[in-house]
Amino acid sequence: MSSYPMRDPKTDHLLTPQNAAFVLIDYQPIQVSSIESMNKTRLVSNITVLSKMVKAYGLPIVVSTVNVETGLNKPMLRPLREVFGGIEPLDRTTINAWEDKEVREAIVATGRKKLIICALWTEACLTYPALDAIKEGYEVYTIVDAIGGTSVLAHEMALRRIEQAGAKLCSIGQLGCELQRDWNRPETAQIMVDAFLATGIFPQGE
Repeated sequence: MSSYPMRDPKTDHLLTPQNAAFVLIDYQPIQVSSIESMNKTRLVSNITVLSKMVKAYGLPIVVSTVNVETGLNKPMLRPLREVFGGIEPLDRTTINAWEDKEVREAIVATGRKKLIICALWTEACLTYPALDAIKEGYEVYTIVDAIGGTSVLAHEMALRRIEQAGAKLCSIGQLGCELQRDWNRPETAQIMVDAFLATGIFPQGE
């Protein structure tokens, strides 16, 4: 029962804490209230669990909101503000976050070419930066059980569009296993276990 030596986490073709960055876009009350592609309570719970997980694994994180400074929208959801207390969201007016100078520069500054992007809505604020990032040579991943659209059809068509362009679709469970990779890494194994318990992948009390 022996593992191979750990592959270079910076050049690994799979996601690792050392080669990926996390981009969170527009998890705000108005956006959440309009989601119809999945249960809203589950959506908020899942994106909170996901955010805690990627932060605990130490990925660089870029957070953006839209229209808070203009007064047209409310700040990021409170559970996420608690997770990202030390990270100031980059507010913007553009629907496409890639067209905001500060957001794009922050993503580039991470130095990572693999981007895990989660946004509301799927059909707009996820699709456009995903397509732009792919065009500029980034690998884009999105976590399908932590995003949502204004209808099931809108959500599914958006996922189809970005997947056709080269985006990779993942789940929270898949991402946790990919970042952890080996149970014999005890310094981070509990991070994955906690995420799986919170999302029901591991039943509570078992």
